[in-house]
Amino acid sequence: MLSVMAATSLAVSLLVAPEAPSTADVVPPGKITVDVVTVNGSGCPAGTAAVAVADDNTAFTVTYSDYTAQAGSGSSPTDFRKNCQLNLRVHYPQGFTFGIAKADYRGFAHLPRGAKGMQRASYYFSGSSSTGTSTHNINAPITDNWQFTDSTDVAEIVFAPCGMVRNLNVNTEVRAFTNSSNQPAFVSMDSTDGSVNTRYQFAWKRC
Repeated sequence: MLSVMAATSLAVSLLVAPEAPSTADVVPPGKITVDVVTVNGSGCPAGTAAVAVADDNTAFTVTYSDYTAQAGSGSSPTDFRKNCQLNLRVHYPQGFTFGIAKADYRGFAHLPRGAKGMQRASYYFSGSSSTGTSTHNINAPITDNWQFTDSTDVAEIVFAPCGMVRNLNVNTEVRAFTNSSNQPAFVSMDSTDGSVNTRYQFAWKRC
């Protein structure tokens, strides 16, 4: 089910390399695929997360169907935080490598006045010490969709090493905090129809 695959704004730089190589406007030929090696976390129980690559090889999308943090009346103490960790293997033609230039996160939140919400994301290549993290607060009161976009300047994109297979790790989480009246509050990496797309945009370069 999780057969096709590959990775966060408010002036956030992710995976900053000391001397990240410049990249031309190139897209590799053929079909890019993404395999989900492992998926773990309270926000993505088995069968509730799927990955697909865009037909033009410029991005991939993660779709969640059961990713909600909640707090307040009726919630258990551990429900306030949900997370999902994906380990992904990207298959692409020799002579190219990739990084992540931009990520779009979307969801829905119900936060009464005095409550708080938060969305956080990070990603890194296995074996790399470069890890970027972005955190976005969701302000109350709100009962509506939310969206955040994290982007990286071209000169600061970290690319997978040429000629080496390095899995991409994508970690996300959402949190919800109730108010002093203990009113129900929730934040979903989700939408009202039960699914939402988190889109990651590739940056490609020739090796």
